[in-house]
Amino acid sequence: MKSLKSHMGVVIATILILLWFTSLITGLHLDINYSSPLLYLLILVQTHLYTGLFITAHDAIHGTVSRNRWWNRKIGQFCALLFSYNFYGRLLPKHHEHHQFVATSKDPDYHHGGFFSWYVSFLKQYISWLQIVLMAVTFNIFKLFFPIENLILFWMLPAVLATFQLFYFGTYIPHKGHHSEKNIHKSKSQKFNHFLAFISCYFFGYHYEHHASPATPWWQLYKVKKHYHLKGYPYRS
Repeated sequence: MKSLKSHMGVVIATILILLWFTSLITGLHLDINYSSPLLYLLILVQTHLYTGLFITAHDAIHGTVSRNRWWNRKIGQFCALLFSYNFYGRLLPKHHEHHQFVATSKDPDYHHGGFFSWYVSFLKQYISWLQIVLMAVTFNIFKLFFPIENLILFWMLPAVLATFQLFYFGTYIPHKGHHSEKNIHKSKSQKFNHFLAFISCYFFGYHYEHHASPATPWWQLYKVKKHYHLKGYPYRS
């Protein structure tokens, strides 16, 4: 039991990866019926699992997936690649810059502007031409084995929706607007509701807490939220 607890990050990452593959394979073999609620539910589930892949890569950047540095890095690299060929080595310095220069001109995740211009800026930071080429090549190989419609609905669309989920709940909502001087992390935090926090973005709506404790993995952030909630820290100022 103690050994399992010390490897819980790897266990949770493995479960997420397996669920993502299972959901993807199910979707690729599904008979498409646009009148069936199951279709839309499966797309949402796949979107959430895509987001989970990115969150796992993010946790690896903070060294919280595994205490073994090699395994931590490899899991992070693998999850990043599964999310539309993101490259862990490119994500790592950008994310550390975000934490170091949060909500300033040096923050790669921050943008002075409205929602859509910020979203476009966010995508430019994390999408490269190499990714687009690799996605195009993979798509043309996959379409030899799976229906194009299924590929679009369960491999491509959920990845796009997941970028919106990550941006909206993990970047835009937490960092938009003015932050008081007391708010040293320049981050807002979602209201105390663990269920909504999980389904929205794996507890990353608890964003003040993440910046206050970046070494806490996503599945433990609710505990940090509880601590700060009781202390009455300035989440939304």
